[in-house]
Amino acid sequence: MKSEPSFASFVEIRREIVADADNAEMAAKGYLPLFAAGPRARIAVIGQAPGRKAQQSNIAWNDPSGARLREWIGVTEPQFRDPDLFALLPMDFFYPGKGAAGDLPPRKAFADRWHPPLLRLMPEIRLTVLIGRYAQEHYLGARAGRNLTETVRSFRDYLPDRFPLAHPSPLNFRWQARNPWFDAELLPALKEHVAAAIG
Repeated sequence: MKSEPSFASFVEIRREIVADADNAEMAAKGYLPLFAAGPRARIAVIGQAPGRKAQQSNIAWNDPSGARLREWIGVTEPQFRDPDLFALLPMDFFYPGKGAAGDLPPRKAFADRWHPPLLRLMPEIRLTVLIGRYAQEHYLGARAGRNLTETVRSFRDYLPDRFPLAHPSPLNFRWQARNPWFDAELLPALKEHVAAAIG
C-alpha cells in the first residue's frame, strides 16, 4: 500500500501542488492553488471548488457567496481571513471551469491526496464546516443523508466536530425559502458553535 507523503510545512505542500503533473493544465492557465491554512487554525471550512472570481483574485471566497457565508457564521472578514482562526480548504484548489449547469464539480481524488497532509499540520481544528454535497459525502461518508437537504437538516447528528451547510450562493434563496428551519434553527446554532470554536 502506497504511503502518504509527509510534508513539513504549508509552503512545501503548496509547492508540491503547483508542481504536480495533475495540475499542469491549471498552471498553464496561470492559476495558483487556492487555499488558506495556519498551524493554529480552529475551524476548517471545506467547500466545493473556487469560483471564477475567487480564482482570478487568488483570494478564497472572494465573491458574493463568501460575503453571505461570513454573515451565516457570524464573523467579520478580518476574522475569516485570519489563519489562526480559519482554514479554507475546498475539495479542489482550482476553479474547474463552466459546465452545462454552472461550474463543473471538483476533481475526484484531489481532496483525498491533499487534505490529509494539510490537516495533519493543523492539530487545533475544533470544528469542520462542510459546505455542499461533495464535502459532506467525502467527510461524512455513509453517515450523510440521502441528499443535501436531509444532511443539513440533521446537522445536530454530526456535532460537535462536523457541521454540514448548504452553499451560501445567492442563487440558493429559493431553497432557503422552502426550508425555514435553516434560518430559524440552523444559523443560530452555527453561529454559536463557530463562536465557541474561536473563542
